[in-house]
Amino acid sequence: MFSLSADQRRWLFERAEHGAPREVCGVLGGYWSGNDATVTTLISVSNTAAEPRIRYELEPQAQLRAIESIEEQHDLIGFYHSHPCGPAEPSETDTKLATWPDVVYVIVSLEPTQTVTAWDWNGHEFSKKDVTII
Repeated sequence: MFSLSADQRRWLFERAEHGAPREVCGVLGGYWSGNDATVTTLISVSNTAAEPRIRYELEPQAQLRAIESIEEQHDLIGFYHSHPCGPAEPSETDTKLATWPDVVYVIVSLEPTQTVTAWDWNGHEFSKKDVTII
């Protein structure tokens, strides 16, 4: 299970709307309880992808700083990015470029409706996690 607050979900939608039509991205911190993740921290990171409308790439130094900041008090939960014009499912590009196993990848979709999904990555494939708003 993947848990976040209503305020955090709203923040993700606002970031995605503000950044559209570009994908936005960032780092998630919180705590793990077994395979369940609860978000306590969201840190926005610049998308430096060459084609930011169809893919994301976290700016490396900002990503490192965000992870270090999170790990001072929490666990690294994973990463988020938006699909401004597509479904909240990992794309073929997302699957090819996923590099962090055992973290959660969150996708924020704006169309056709606002949706947040969470996905485990085992190094080979994504599997969907239940999302709970707390």
